[in-house]
Amino acid sequence: MTANRILEAALGHFAESGYEGAALSDIARQVGIRTPSIYAHFKNKDDLFLSVIDKAVADQLERLAVYFAQQGEKNTIQDQLYGLIIDYEERYQSDSNVKFLLRMMFFPPPPLLAPVMERVNGYLDEMERMLAGVCEQGMANGQLAKLDLNTVTAAFMCLLDGVLVEMLLGGPVRFQKRLDASWTMFRRSISP
Repeated sequence: MTANRILEAALGHFAESGYEGAALSDIARQVGIRTPSIYAHFKNKDDLFLSVIDKAVADQLERLAVYFAQQGEKNTIQDQLYGLIIDYEERYQSDSNVKFLLRMMFFPPPPLLAPVMERVNGYLDEMERMLAGVCEQGMANGQLAKLDLNTVTAAFMCLLDGVLVEMLLGGPVRFQKRLDASWTMFRRSISP
């Protein structure tokens, strides 16, 4: 289907060049259509961009559910949480979906700030809900200290935000340094 091919091509262009730098003509060329043909599927560049975000969010939430289902069978809760951070870092290097979503979470295009942040906040809320389920299970089976669930998930989200910003702006060495320090403190605070 042409709309899906446009979305896939647009994802790569938006991930690499951002909203402002991505050209519809380049997206159309990659798909093998003329630029006006994009408008048969999307109202304008804004509509295409927001559709790419919707797809990226849906894909990432599905990926997150699969991650926790697979990891829950073989790893402790702490290993799952740490592994999630490493998974984001590794996939940022190789997955346009992750690269796009992280960049848009932290650096949304100003003209689309409100609709982008609405989608990003929905993604983060759902992610936090999934994390709460994992942490609640960890508390129930003695892998995590019995703490306020909202506090634990909010603290993890803050840790994740911080190291992801360091990854985006500081590079791999600074990312690892911040992760090592902050993970040590977080792990100690949630250990039973």
